[in-house]
Order: sequence, then structure tokens, then C-alpha cells
Amino acid sequence: MVHKTQGPRSLLPIIAVLGIIFFAVFLIMRSQSHTLSWYPEFPGPEWLQVPNVPKETTSRQRPCGIPKPCPEGDFSFLIASGAANVVGPKICMEDKMVMGYVEENVGYGINIAVVNGKTGEGMKTAFFNMYDGDIEPLVEFLESIENGSIVLIATYDDPATKLNEKARKLIRELGSSAIQSLGFRDNWVFVGGKGADVESTLEKHIKNNRDKNKYDSWPEMIELQGCLPRYLE
Repeated sequence: MVHKTQGPRSLLPIIAVLGIIFFAVFLIMRSQSHTLSWYPEFPGPEWLQVPNVPKETTSRQRPCGIPKPCPEGDFSFLIASGAANVVGPKICMEDKMVMGYVEENVGYGINIAVVNGKTGEGMKTAFFNMYDGDIEPLVEFLESIENGSIVLIATYDDPATKLNEKARKLIRELGSSAIQSLGFRDNWVFVGGKGADVESTLEKHIKNNRDKNKYDSWPEMIELQGCLPRYLE
């Protein structure tokens, strides 16, 4: 007796029936798409999840990352010193980068941003090499600051070797108390103003101390953030 084996043609009806069933299921699911979700209720792998972050708060659009807005009428600010002689400082107002590597306007020494105290708009920025640069451009810049200006300062690497008493006095008049003891490779951030009531507590200062430094010859990076009232004449 010879046994016959089923050939490919005998499987065609079965494949056709399965195809019809799958197509029918697809049509049913599509017709009920208003009640069905293609996503499971469980979170799933992290790489499949889409972060629920509003467009305006993404890191690309919020380069400063100021966590929350200030009360109405105040300006938010953030200042970060440089880290050693590798990572530059940044100065932000209203979550907008005023100075930083992204803006290509920071450098070694003392970095200064002058902002209109009424509108919060940036007026001018500059950096001054205090290791082997000239002190006179810094003195002239400080003397040119107008009344009603907010002044934000961040250091990078060495802020003090070329500082003289005249420059220290001009910065002290902006509200700083740490400027008198600022030394070689200290880290310092400051926010003050010209012609307004300024509290000297709006600054941070870390001395360069090899026994305590985070980066061998440099102290750790420091950051200062908060809210500033508008300047009122």
C-alpha cells in the first residue's frame, strides 16, 4: 500500500482561512479604535516611554534649568562659576543664557554681565583676564556701569592676580564683601547692582586651598540662584 503525502496545494485552503480570520480581526480592532489603545497600560521598557514634558520646558529650550519662576515683578537668575580651568562659567536671567560657552562670550578671569534693572534685558557683557591681562579695561568697564543696572559676576580659573585696590573698591560699591579677600584661583559668584539697595549675601566665595580643593589646584564649582526685585527709582 502506498501512502500519499500532503503537498503544498493541500495547505492552501487552510492558509486562506487563516488569512481571512486575521483580516477580520484587524477590521474589528480598527473599527473600535476609539475605545482601544495600541499601548499597554503598564509602563513598558524605559526606551519605549515618551516623556510627558511640555515643549517649552525641554533642556534644549531651557539651557539654564531654573527650576521655577519667581514672583510676578521679580527676575530669576542663575550664576555658576567655572570648574577648574576646563568648564567655563554661565550667567542666566529669566532662564535665558546671557553668558556661557553656548554664547561664546566667556573666558578666563572675571566674567561680568550688566542687565537693565527695570526690564531684565541684557545691556553688555565682558570677561577680563586677571592672570596676565591688563587691569585697566576692567576698571573702565566697572566705571561705565549705569545706575539702575543689575551686575552679575562669575569667575573662571584665576580672578585675582591682577586685581588692584581701585577695581576691588568699584566692585565693593556694587555690594560685594568677598571681593576684599578674593585671591588666586578662588571661585566666586556675585549678583549686585549700582544705585540700588544691595545685600552682600547675594554672593558665594570658596577659597583656593590645596588641602580642601576638589580639583587639585582649584576649588569646586559654585552656583547661586534666586529672585531679584526690579529696580525702582
